[in-house]
Amino acid sequence: MSWTKEDMTQQSGKTVVITGAHKGIGYETSLAFAENGATVILAVSDFHKGKSIQEKILSVFPDAKVDVMYLDLNELESIHEFAKEYKTNYRTLSILILNESIHSVQQRKTKEGFESHFGVNFLGHFALTGLLLDLLKITPNSRVITIGDKLSGKTKLSFGHFKGSKNYQPDKFYTQSKLANLLFAKHLDEKFKEYNIQTISVCCQTPTDSKKVDSARSKVKSSKSTSNDEVKDKEKHKFPLTVLYAATSSSLLGGEFIGPSKNKSNTPSELSTLKKMYDKNVAHNLWQVSENLCGVNYKF
Repeated sequence: MSWTKEDMTQQSGKTVVITGAHKGIGYETSLAFAENGATVILAVSDFHKGKSIQEKILSVFPDAKVDVMYLDLNELESIHEFAKEYKTNYRTLSILILNESIHSVQQRKTKEGFESHFGVNFLGHFALTGLLLDLLKITPNSRVITIGDKLSGKTKLSFGHFKGSKNYQPDKFYTQSKLANLLFAKHLDEKFKEYNIQTISVCCQTPTDSKKVDSARSKVKSSKSTSNDEVKDKEKHKFPLTVLYAATSSSLLGGEFIGPSKNKSNTPSELSTLKKMYDKNVAHNLWQVSENLCGVNYKF
């Protein structure tokens, strides 16, 4: 059975935080939630680009509720400041979408000295979720969406090498960060259920043709004569359906890994990848190590 953006339910009254919302899939996701009535918080590392995205969304949907907040996942202090500011401005958190992701060919490190893929793609999001956990717990039917990726069964975590290595292989560290996301998403959902918390955690894989989507969307942007209705019509097939489905579908129970269907390239469906790769002991060890590394202890 197919699922499209038109199947997305109204999101009025919900608050949605999206990291990396100033580009690509983060922007597309923000646009869809804004269209459907949610209060959308663009959590961005480039505030100027974030404001530009805010203006772009409001040009299409003038009544949308869109806020821009600075968040640099390279720096734990910035993550703490974001959480503090968010709690000052908002009392609930309906959906937390951990979208920000980097794939760098050069070896870089976060301010705290962690390898950048591990630090940004996983550890920063781990810390952010822990700091916002209290709001997730008190918000009815809230959920956390973590972005994974298509991984080989041979992908493993290299404990003790989260700060990089002399023989740096960017692809290896990228896939390791995405495996960490998968393990985190599943283990988080297990903890929610263990403590009888109604929040659910879902992992998802984004469409593989996102670069084509960005290119097509840029062409729409460059046409000055394009009306708002034409923008809506041309962009309606370019949304990351797997993310929107994971974030809004009432059929999900938590712990699933959602990705594009094999039969229909962009139709969301549950993938078996997570079940095959999940190891509860490894996930538990990663959780303990991560709490120690970032200094954020989850209080369920």
